[in-house]
Amino acid sequence: MSIVQYKRKNTEIIRGIINRFLHIIAYVTFPYQLTVFLHRLRGVKIGKQTHVARLVSFDDRNPELIEIGNGVAITTGVIILCHQRDLSTYKSGMYVMHCPFKEGRVVIKDGAHIGIGAIIMPGVTIGEGAIIGAGSVVTKDIPPYSVAVGIPAKVIKTFN
Repeated sequence: MSIVQYKRKNTEIIRGIINRFLHIIAYVTFPYQLTVFLHRLRGVKIGKQTHVARLVSFDDRNPELIEIGNGVAITTGVIILCHQRDLSTYKSGMYVMHCPFKEGRVVIKDGAHIGIGAIIMPGVTIGEGAIIGAGSVVTKDIPPYSVAVGIPAKVIKTFN
């Protein structure tokens, strides 16, 4: 390992420790303005007048891939992920942990509402004014001004 690679690796480790420390603090803080501030320090892009409740988990590995617009409500217990295992080469005799990660940006547009306990998977865009029902697992883009519920989340209503 070269000295440059060694320094880069140490920098990544230190950044990871700081990121996880801020995440732990943000997970239980209040008021929500402090929670938002701490997540911004982690690299999450969060717009104005956005409410992030306690017990929300933003991806630890790539918080900078999360972009949240203005006036968004993210309720308790929501999980937003920007990475997952790439199972495209997985086969019998392999361990899942040996599959690499694939990463994807998560974008939540202005005025969206994410219900309690929802999970947002990597590579998803949630449209402006969209509503995600409690406990839903969002695996695909959700259009603006629609309601999506279920596992996986499906659009059940669209507003004009």
